[in-house]
Amino acid sequence: MSGRIRLALCAWAATLMASGALLPLVEGSRWLVQAAFLLAVQSAVGVLVRWLSPARFLTVCLQMLATVLLLTVAFAREYALFGAVPGPQAVRWLFELLAAGSDDVGRYAIPAPATDGISLMLVGGVLLIGLAVDVLAVTFRSAAPAGLPLLALYSVAAGLADEGAGRLWFLLAACGYLLLLLAEGRDRLSGWGRVFGGASRGPGGLVAGLEGAGRAPVRTGRRIGAVALGVALVVPAALPALDGGLLDGGGGGTGRGGGGGTISAVNPLVSLQNNLNQPVDREVMTYRTDSPSPQDFYIRILALDRFDGSEWKSSTRRLRDVPERLPQPAGLGHDVPVAEVRTSFSAAGSYAQTYLPMPYPASAVDVEGRWRYEPEGRTLVGDDGQTTRGVNYEVSSLTVMPTAGQLARAMAPRSDLASEYTRVPGSLPDVVLRTAEEVTEGARNDYERAVRLQDWFASEGGFRYDTTVTSGTGTAAIERFLRDREGFCVHFSFTMAAMARTLGIPARVAVGFTPGTAKGDGSMTVGLKDAHAWPELYFEGVGWTRFEPTPSRGSTPSYALPQAPSDGADAPEQPSQDVTATPSDAPSASETCPEQSRRLGECGESTAPGALASGDPGAPVGRIVLWTLGGLVVLALPFLPLLWRLRARSRRLGVSRGRAPADTAARVLAAWREAVDTAWDHGVAPDDSATPRGTAARIVRLGELDTSAAEAVHRLAGAVEQVLYAPRPRAAGGLFEDVAAVRAGLRASAGRAARLRATFAPRSAVRVVWALSDLRARLSRRWADRTGGRGRWAALTARLRPPRARV
Repeated sequence: MSGRIRLALCAWAATLMASGALLPLVEGSRWLVQAAFLLAVQSAVGVLVRWLSPARFLTVCLQMLATVLLLTVAFAREYALFGAVPGPQAVRWLFELLAAGSDDVGRYAIPAPATDGISLMLVGGVLLIGLAVDVLAVTFRSAAPAGLPLLALYSVAAGLADEGAGRLWFLLAACGYLLLLLAEGRDRLSGWGRVFGGASRGPGGLVAGLEGAGRAPVRTGRRIGAVALGVALVVPAALPALDGGLLDGGGGGTGRGGGGGTISAVNPLVSLQNNLNQPVDREVMTYRTDSPSPQDFYIRILALDRFDGSEWKSSTRRLRDVPERLPQPAGLGHDVPVAEVRTSFSAAGSYAQTYLPMPYPASAVDVEGRWRYEPEGRTLVGDDGQTTRGVNYEVSSLTVMPTAGQLARAMAPRSDLASEYTRVPGSLPDVVLRTAEEVTEGARNDYERAVRLQDWFASEGGFRYDTTVTSGTGTAAIERFLRDREGFCVHFSFTMAAMARTLGIPARVAVGFTPGTAKGDGSMTVGLKDAHAWPELYFEGVGWTRFEPTPSRGSTPSYALPQAPSDGADAPEQPSQDVTATPSDAPSASETCPEQSRRLGECGESTAPGALASGDPGAPVGRIVLWTLGGLVVLALPFLPLLWRLRARSRRLGVSRGRAPADTAARVLAAWREAVDTAWDHGVAPDDSATPRGTAARIVRLGELDTSAAEAVHRLAGAVEQVLYAPRPRAAGGLFEDVAAVRAGLRASAGRAARLRATFAPRSAVRVVWALSDLRARLSRRWADRTGGRGRWAALTARLRPPRARV
């Protein structure tokens, strides 16, 4: 193993050992496994590029490019061009994930759940630190300064942890750094050997001198390492105490045992099971409402609309200011009966929730504080640390009362909505679709399929409600739930939503509270044990509709009861005349509505509720083309040496064959330059001090050329001597054939790795750098001649200074 590869491995290990200090901050260690793999790929790219080319700048650029591509594949693959190239949508998604991760940091207590945003921050941070360590320790062969990024990584973890990062993590980080220093010392000694450094002539003096000189680089690195480790001990102690969210080790508002006992903001399922199993049902809010059916008064926190195979979670969406009147709910038609009710809420002082609990769909909210509105989920989100702790607010909401016939006659949803809310991961077991098809066999429309799924979970499938079952929202948990048929609301709602999506019905999961318990004064009280999750299915003309598959929890809505009449359900293919004819009497509000507002569902219903809306134009074509071209240019950067070499070879061979106007000397020197550079690409570096005949002999010896190739290179050398030294040079022939013979001989004697390097990373491409350096030197000399040797700034100011008048 070479010294560079050993250094790269030690840099990878040191970064991972320092990253271990971040483990206590986040639940689980999956992110660290992912970071270790991506960091290994990043390090491997550095090893490969350093092996192919000694250019440090190229190595750093390609490692940075690899880092961007790795993060894109890991966190934005669905939005990237070709699954890897970060286009505009992928970049926008990554920035939104970073923003969500920043919000999560201020929202969760330690240990926080590994949300997508937090995982991106952790993995991206480890990759950036690993890149800095690799560049310093391996590319620039300076391991001691590489301790600074490792120190920063450990210090951040130690400053955020409740009681510091702990001795174990400090020892791991310190051992990783010292391992890196020792690897660098060994690499230096193996490269330079033992150096005589002033050994005394007495007995043992020579050995002492050898050892002292050999240890000099290592001693310097150890001193720097000792200083860095000392700083690592002092900095965490000097960091100020931080609190709030992830920076707060307290239990308030985290939903962990004796703390606030709340449901977390981004993924409320983190503590939902704990809330249901609390020995004491602590009150989280009270409310008064004028709703005529309080048993159906579900209080919704937010909807989880993304299923990636490991969990259901809420999408990261843009927020806006809270309007005085919330827009019309998406998909709700004018022929569906609605009634508006008003409710006054009072949150408990121990209930610190970032999302504002409200009945769905809310139409107006009157609340004090810093709140923002998320249109897609119709939720209010606290801004800048705003929570529900002790907040009093009023909500006007719509009670939507569709009939079974209206749901049965619902037309197909918009294509963009259907594609987003029917997406299931490839890891979803086949048993989910197979079971969904068996349960809904014979159903004539999506409404009947939804009711059959609900009834199968609630009563007919033999499921048992049990809050002690191991929680989980991924594909494995769904498969286990269908096999064991026991669980609580999380399992019922997620499994029904997943099965509905496999059948092509848009579905998501809402999380919040059931109506609670009535008090003697007419108000309602909601406690921790009222926490609940339920599926919402989308029907065009009605909108997002609640279903209740969990047995013994909540209430089944009237439109989803088994005995509910299905007026017109026997012919769902024939839409009702009043549905299609009534809106045609007046122009639709969406005809004059801006495209952005129409996508947010603020324009009311279109002329035909079941008609497909105009497609989302997406990003402009010009921008996509520019991003694509930019990505191709970035991907082409590693091939620039190859392209330059091909161009130089073509030009020289064209001159040597007489295709370009040139004299005999130009043709011979072009062929000779090509033969020398070809040998250089295959590992035979040129020697400018050698004669053409000596250079030819060197190429034959080091390149291990056979007879024909050796004769060809000697003929080229003889032709060069003729044009350079003979008084009357003879015309040279067969130059092109001799160059081809030399190139074939060098490739035949080289191994596969040497041939690949000569093709894709030719050493002679460094002539471009030399040419640029010469050009810069010539320009500098020309500028100095024109300015009389003065500095550039002095010359510029002298030109701009107005002339003084003569006296």
